[in-house]
Amino acid sequence: MVISSLADSLVRGVETIGDTVSETFFEPVIRLGVTGLARSGKTVFITSLVANLLDRGRMTGLTAQQEGRINAAYLQPQPDDTVPRFDYETHLSALTGPTPHWPDSTRAVSELRLSFKARPAGLLAGLQGARTVHLDIVDYPGEWLLDLALLDKSYEDWSQETLTRIETRAEAAEYLALVKATDPSGAHDEPTAQALAAAFTAYLNQAREAGFYDCTPGRFLLPGDLAGSPVLTFAPLVLSGPSRRKTLQREMERRFEAYKSQVVKPFFRDHFSRIDRQVVLVDALGAIHKGPQAVEDMRRAMADILSAFRPGRNAWLSQLLLGKRVERVLFAATKADHLHHTQHPRMTAIIEALTREARDRANFAGAQTAALSLASLRATTEEMRRHNGVELPCVRGTLLDSGKQAAFYPGELPEDPAHLLGPARNGADSWLDEDYGFMAFAPAHLTLKPGDGPPHIRLDRAAQFLIGDRL
Repeated sequence: MVISSLADSLVRGVETIGDTVSETFFEPVIRLGVTGLARSGKTVFITSLVANLLDRGRMTGLTAQQEGRINAAYLQPQPDDTVPRFDYETHLSALTGPTPHWPDSTRAVSELRLSFKARPAGLLAGLQGARTVHLDIVDYPGEWLLDLALLDKSYEDWSQETLTRIETRAEAAEYLALVKATDPSGAHDEPTAQALAAAFTAYLNQAREAGFYDCTPGRFLLPGDLAGSPVLTFAPLVLSGPSRRKTLQREMERRFEAYKSQVVKPFFRDHFSRIDRQVVLVDALGAIHKGPQAVEDMRRAMADILSAFRPGRNAWLSQLLLGKRVERVLFAATKADHLHHTQHPRMTAIIEALTREARDRANFAGAQTAALSLASLRATTEEMRRHNGVELPCVRGTLLDSGKQAAFYPGELPEDPAHLLGPARNGADSWLDEDYGFMAFAPAHLTLKPGDGPPHIRLDRAAQFLIGDRL
């Protein structure tokens, strides 16, 4: 196994060197990772980004477009033949068709290649013509990314941390009762193991619905073809000492290690370790609506997500010697169209505060980070409404549940993010003097002019930060 592992590492190292030399001297490739936790809008973000890069009429914030240096953009088959293609055409049809609706959520890794013919800027503009730049967009669930933190933990550590974290959550009551009635030192019994795994999976799903973000292992929520396999049939237990052979504890420990080696490590090796630009989408409005505990849980999840990256600058020699490092990370608060534009600066300040710890760590390692609020697809319009003698900034759209048009005032976000993060860190159960509303809107009917992509808010600024320097 050691020789095989060394040989595999050597082969991959040679492949990496070959790819890096090819990209540097011929056709540059930008590998952009797109992730976020459930309902953060990954699918809509990628679909709208690609549509607006193909038809760039609304991408005035992208410098290469502003300067007229992009001659063409076109879709190509992605280079990884074993990775499913991101179903761009189906998702775009869902958003822009005669009966627009939100597309299905991300449930596995997928990829899409968008290629540009672009003229370089600066002194090189007069020396060489247009070159080809490839953008490989890799879509993957944020829950899988959180799993990378498991690589540094033993089964005992993970069990203790998990049980401590969930002991006060109502969603975990049924599972905790089952754990209390289970003897880890008893003989392994497969029906018992399956019952524990099923109860723990049920807790994870309920916790995610309730607004918690620390829902790992991620494949329990999105099992795919691993559903029912032993590698997903384990759960945290109350442990009192070293495990003995043929006990339930030993089998759970073995499966936990198998999950790390057979599920988490291949994901890191085959997909995540090759990313050099990253956007992390955050449904901060949804968390604020759910309360202080959800906001604090999201803050911790963002810190955990950044700990999985290897941020730094992708110098050519360091790529050859050490492998790629994520050099730019964007944290984006989605669904900005659910707020009036006067509230957007406050939303941006909140996402900056939420991700401060994670961004400081990345900046220290040499990466560039940014935070902004955006709407990948604008589903609302803005209007002012008078109520009790006061003008309220509202948004109007089609309600997702009823299909009716409605104007909505979500409340005023605090000017100082500490007014949200303070109660969240202190474990408050609810906001003391504010009630932040949240309403789900359906996509609006669109009539697009030739050359225009779908309407958005700051998607062009996100693209400029993530890929603008390479075009």
